[in-house]
Parts: sequence; C-alpha cells; structure tokens
Amino acid sequence: MAARRHSPLGHRILAVACGLALVGSLAACNYTSYYQKSAHDYSSRAKNDPKMTRVRSYGASTGDPKQHENRYFEYSSKLSYDVKALPGVNSAIVMLTDKNAYVAILTDWTATGTKSHGGAATREQDNTGTTEGVYNVDTGGTTNVGPRLATPYNSYFTHKDVSDLSSELKQVIGDTVRRGHPRVQEVHISANREFVNQMLEFAKLSWGNKPLAPHTQSFNRLVQYTFANGRDIPLPLYEHPPATR
Repeated sequence: MAARRHSPLGHRILAVACGLALVGSLAACNYTSYYQKSAHDYSSRAKNDPKMTRVRSYGASTGDPKQHENRYFEYSSKLSYDVKALPGVNSAIVMLTDKNAYVAILTDWTATGTKSHGGAATREQDNTGTTEGVYNVDTGGTTNVGPRLATPYNSYFTHKDVSDLSSELKQVIGDTVRRGHPRVQEVHISANREFVNQMLEFAKLSWGNKPLAPHTQSFNRLVQYTFANGRDIPLPLYEHPPATR
C-alpha cells in the first residue's frame, strides 16, 4: 500500500489552526493573570500578586497585651473615604487612636474574593426578599427597621468573624490606611454587623461635632471584644442612658 501523502495546503491549515489555538490559550492565560493582579480580585493570593508582596499590614503585630487600651480615638473622614473607594467595599468607617486604626466595612459585588471561605454562608444578610418585593422575607415587612447601616435583611454584606474576610482584601485596606497615616502601629479590620453599627454611632458623634473623649472606655470595650477576645460585651451607644450619650 502506498504511503499517504499530505498536501502542502493541509500542512498550512494545520499550522494555522495550531497557531490560533496557542494564541487563544496564551490570551486566556494572560487575561486570567491580568485579572488576578487587578484591583478587583482578592482571591488569587499568589506570590506574584502585587497586592500580596508586602509585609502584612493588618492585624496584631506588636504582641502588646494592652494594645487596645487606647487613650483617645477620632474619626478619619479621609481614610474612611479612601477605604470606601476600594473595589469590593461599599461603606467604611475608620477610627484612629494614639496606637491603632480600626476599620469597619460593608462589602458588595464590585470585586471577587472578598470572602476568605464559605461562600455566601459567611454573609450575615438574607437578601432573598428583594425577589418577592419585601424587605424581611420572614415576616413580609416592606421597610427597614431602625437607623442601622447594616441590617439582617436586604443590606450590603457583613461577615461575622474577622477571619471571614479575604487576607488579600485586608492587606489592601491595611496598605491604604498606612499610606494615609504611616505612624499607625496596627490596623484592625472587621465587617461584623454589630461592630459596623456600633462604629457608626461613634462616627455620628463626630459628624455632630460632639466630643468623643467621654466614650473612649466604650470604644475600647468594643475593639477589645472584637479583636482581642474581650469578655466585656460592648453596650451600643443607642442603648446607653440618654444622659450619657
């Protein structure tokens, strides 16, 4: 039997097809790499991701057991705006102290990988009522209840534990805060719903030009409970007696 001969045209078609496949593969790889290194992805956590090449910029680092015993605290509108402007962050409240920065955030859908694990299970919200035209899918209520930034229903996202947030997201937030306030010792970040709402109450005092000094002990109790396993449960300002607010 005579050996089959391949025409020059067939070789050219095969070469073109292989070339296109290779280009497509490379393009896909380049796109994936580009997106993972972009500001809108917090899930890759790869060594070559520019968001993760620096020394860790958030969380406990000093080892001081009294790190959360702050002498004063103040609201930073500039840093709050800078953090809020980051992809994946819907709202942010940043408080500065003589030692630390404390950041409360709500997350949204403008970036991927904001959660460290668990998918939607780490969110504290039930937003299914939006598909049924109600606010509270359990009761059928149509409106929000109370002046809270984060609510259990139809709210942007909060996450119960500090560890529920992506390490890459926390790194970017930590870097953002340190660029604006280089002297800060530690940056602590949480999207816990109660933490966010209590931080909002402190921010409201600042917005109303009211002194924060009388509330330093309450603020310290909140951050110790949130970030240092404090045993004293913080009482929200809206539950304090009117004379002490």
